[in-house]
Amino acid sequence: MTTAVHIDTSFLLRAARPETEAASRMTRWLNEGRAIHMSAMAWAEFLCGPVTDQQRALAARLLSAPVPIHARHAELAARLFNASGRRRGSLPDCLIAAAAIDAEAPLATTDAGFARFVADGLRLA
Repeated sequence: MTTAVHIDTSFLLRAARPETEAASRMTRWLNEGRAIHMSAMAWAEFLCGPVTDQQRALAARLLSAPVPIHARHAELAARLFNASGRRRGSLPDCLIAAAAIDAEAPLATTDAGFARFVADGLRLA
């Protein structure tokens, strides 16, 4: 079975530019038949834009349906939030990381801040 990959907003925005490493990685994963998932939290960040209707439609075609946030994600996100210093504004990243951890999927991101969750089980792609 091919492993799914979770992506965050920063990776999706970078992958939208064809000349980037993120675009190359996304293309490779799609060619390998990997499912590309994005948590509902990351999808909401993406939709906050600025994003065009064309960019939104393309992203919706490439990605699986957004992964809903469940109570288990909220509980894990709260643990990540507390373990990582309760930083103001970091709860969305905690929810994104929690969804990837729960799915046992690596997270592709261009945000180095996600490295703080590796000790808690996050695998980076």
